[in-house]
Amino acid sequence: MPEYRISRAKLTTDIVLAVVFGLMSLPFALMGNGADLAAMVLFVTALAVRRLAPAWALGIAWAAATVQMAALRDLQFYDFAVLGVLYSTAAHGGRLVKWLGLVSAGAGALIATLYLQVVMPVFDGVGGLGPENLFAAAFIFVASVAVLVLAWTAGLLARSVRDGREVRRREEVANRERALAEYRYTVEQERNRIARDMHDVVAHSLAVVIAQADGARFAARTRPDAASEALSTISGVARGALGDVRVLLAELRHREGGAPQPVLDDLGGLIAGVVDAGLDVRLVETGERRELGTGHQIAVYRIVQEALTNALRHGDTTAPVDVRLDWADDGIGLAISNRIMADAAGSAAASGAGLAGAATTATRHGITGMRERAQLVGGALTAEPGSDGVFRVVARIPAQPRTPEPRSTP
Repeated sequence: MPEYRISRAKLTTDIVLAVVFGLMSLPFALMGNGADLAAMVLFVTALAVRRLAPAWALGIAWAAATVQMAALRDLQFYDFAVLGVLYSTAAHGGRLVKWLGLVSAGAGALIATLYLQVVMPVFDGVGGLGPENLFAAAFIFVASVAVLVLAWTAGLLARSVRDGREVRRREEVANRERALAEYRYTVEQERNRIARDMHDVVAHSLAVVIAQADGARFAARTRPDAASEALSTISGVARGALGDVRVLLAELRHREGGAPQPVLDDLGGLIAGVVDAGLDVRLVETGERRELGTGHQIAVYRIVQEALTNALRHGDTTAPVDVRLDWADDGIGLAISNRIMADAAGSAAASGAGLAGAATTATRHGITGMRERAQLVGGALTAEPGSDGVFRVVARIPAQPRTPEPRSTP
């Protein structure tokens, strides 16, 4: 099984280069005997598969060297193929093959020295290793080790460069994926925020418009002045809603919105508009106001707005709506309660489902948005009907911590 996967183009390149090397070595091999041709073919084969299967290439190279030494052949041009094989063991082989390549470099240098300085002279009748040629043997050993290990080291360096490049590529891919995930998260958060604002603005304004339109329709014949006043209110609410929608659409086209956001001081106008629509709202505020950040004030305003809108659309408009703002050192508590319409509450109780069915429509988007607004500023919100036929929205918004004032030095 190959240890290093290569493309077909690279394998083709290796085979072509091996064939070219074989053609260059062929004239020298033909000057020898059949062992030279066999050794040359084995070395050419090792070069052809050196990247496809480095372990097999190393084994084939050792087999070729064994054939050459068994035939008592001297060094030939095709022996340079060993350098390419050792390079590939370090550059493309696995952990074991890589270190086997280094061991082969040292062992090959030693075996080559003994073969050239001991075995060959003995078979030539010159004699063995003596003091007179000891220096030559040492030189051959050192030179062989230097050349073979240098080829192996070059492969190791190429491997390190390739691995470093791969690590950098993976880091870049990971960074791009992380940046894309962060971008998608930011876009999703922005879309959710705009969806909440759109729902709060449109739903509240339409609820007021519908209530005023119904009142104007009934009062048109008997109370023309009341009908005219209702139409004036509808016009004002519609214009305000149109302006808010334009701001939200501008935020969709641009990154930042430049319009002012509602704050706690705008609650009076909000409640006044709902009262004009025919809802009896009773506001009770206790405790000393604390400092709230802009986001916290927007959350309080939108929660009250959505709760009043639900009361106007789904509640009993003949019963009062209680709005409580309870200030404490750690923040503000909100409690908005309104009575559910008698027919909705009665049908829910008769079906055995409590009062959850009466609030199903109200909790689809608006209550989800209220809960998200409270959670985004570190607060919490619950909205559910009670057994007494009253729907309650209870929220807790933490206060913005005050920045300590610097002490003046005398």
